[in-house]
Amino acid sequence: MLSTSQYNGSLVSSYLFHKSYGDAKWRFGKEEISVLCGNFPLGAALSKRSGVLRSVTNEAHIRTSDLKDPKPSFQTEKEKMLANYVPVYVMLPLDVISPENQLSKPDELRNQLNTLKKADVDGVMVDVWWGIVESNGPKSYDWSSYRQLFQIIQEEGLKLQAIMSFHQCGGNIGDGNSLRNVECLSVGVDSKPLFYGRTAIQMYSDYMKSFRENMEDFLEAGMITDIEVGLGPAGELRYPSYPESQGWVFRGIGEFQCSDKYLVADFTEAAYEAGHPEWELPGADAGEYNNSPESTKFFKSDDGTYLKAEGDFFLTWYSNKLIVHADRILDEANRVFLGCKVKLAAKVAGIHWWYNHPSHAAELTAKLKQKSINQT
Repeated sequence: MLSTSQYNGSLVSSYLFHKSYGDAKWRFGKEEISVLCGNFPLGAALSKRSGVLRSVTNEAHIRTSDLKDPKPSFQTEKEKMLANYVPVYVMLPLDVISPENQLSKPDELRNQLNTLKKADVDGVMVDVWWGIVESNGPKSYDWSSYRQLFQIIQEEGLKLQAIMSFHQCGGNIGDGNSLRNVECLSVGVDSKPLFYGRTAIQMYSDYMKSFRENMEDFLEAGMITDIEVGLGPAGELRYPSYPESQGWVFRGIGEFQCSDKYLVADFTEAAYEAGHPEWELPGADAGEYNNSPESTKFFKSDDGTYLKAEGDFFLTWYSNKLIVHADRILDEANRVFLGCKVKLAAKVAGIHWWYNHPSHAAELTAKLKQKSINQT
């Protein structure tokens, strides 16, 4: 009896071949269907109800001679599951490293990690907060608490997904409230040397370089399997358009985040170069955090500004600023971690509210322009 699970055919993964006088039989529960064995694709199954030969993936030709003296299969349930195994990682608390750069309750943490290991969890994910590690001054990095944390994780036999968190905990949904939106730097300062001679992109790059240098032993050991690169609030590729710290509540369309002087100047220059110096950034016409699309001039479904040339130009500019921002940071990450045995990852926000409105207003204030927005 030859198990076909090894061929990963979706229709035949749980069926068994039986050698029977030159024929093969497919077993469907309690029913067997005979199929001639001369020369046929392994990834084919005959439906008794429809009488149609259906093809599936991973085809291979089997002759009767190939079925002689098959080796028995004694797969355990766990071995069967491993054929389609998906690693499981558990997110550690956001404050596992305190704002004072101290590991919180290490003994309790070790016990919790041990429990996860016994439950066959593969590893954990943790925010590696830029604002904590470099809090003592420019390029003054203190990795001691994170090294202590990583050492405990390694000793408990778990893997690690590390998040390069360039945002601040606070203001995002579930993070707790703050007095102002302090989640991340504006994309308008990505190329501005405002930080003791460094640009924002250079600061992100320097931080990742320091991480690699100080965590080289964990990287070489393969304990760190993934590096997620933060691209905006909550680490996501988006603008901080719906912060709870500013009073936003669910289903509000949010607000465009381009009112700082650097982005205002950038848009003014772009509009002038496009031959429309009269075009301005959306203002009150785009509404406030908790408006609905139809209560604004910009997002109205019938004749909103977003449907016109001026609105389309702005949305393209706004979206492209975010794309360029992501490209720059991810380019730096690729350079920094070149040669490391890790996967690089990024997180994209799922903005689902107002999806059925023609404007997709909440998506537009937060992130990327819909390609077909003028056709909806």
